[in-house]
Amino acid sequence: MPPTDDLRIAPGPGAPGGLVVPASELVERFSRASGSGGQGVNTTDSRVQLSLNLTITTALDPGQRARALAALAHRLVDGVLTIDAAEHRSQRRNRTAARERLATLLRDAVTPPRPRRATRPTRGSQRRRLEAKKQRGQLKAQRRRPAD
Repeated sequence: MPPTDDLRIAPGPGAPGGLVVPASELVERFSRASGSGGQGVNTTDSRVQLSLNLTITTALDPGQRARALAALAHRLVDGVLTIDAAEHRSQRRNRTAARERLATLLRDAVTPPRPRRATRPTRGSQRRRLEAKKQRGQLKAQRRRPAD
């Protein structure tokens, strides 16, 4: 059964207008979930696998796509991001959970990294640096020929 509605992601850093993933780009597969559920676990396909191909999706612009591919590289298989949801006994609740998880991952992936704020070195680090320099200078001084 294909998804019936687009996945909407709220605006945030990296996506000021939000994101809309067309339903046609989402692939849902259903299977039997393991674990508790009584007799129903053997007959209902409640586990949901939601997949999105990040390399061809129209929801991301080129900058967002590059950030998402870099941030999610460890989770991708041939550019496809797959989310599993099987924590609920109902297929509908697992579909909702998978969509929420995908939305969170995409929102976090397209967020640009925050620039590092420059800070002053601590007093302790300055002291350690100067002590290391003194020790190095003393070591080099011991290498010289002794004075007559």
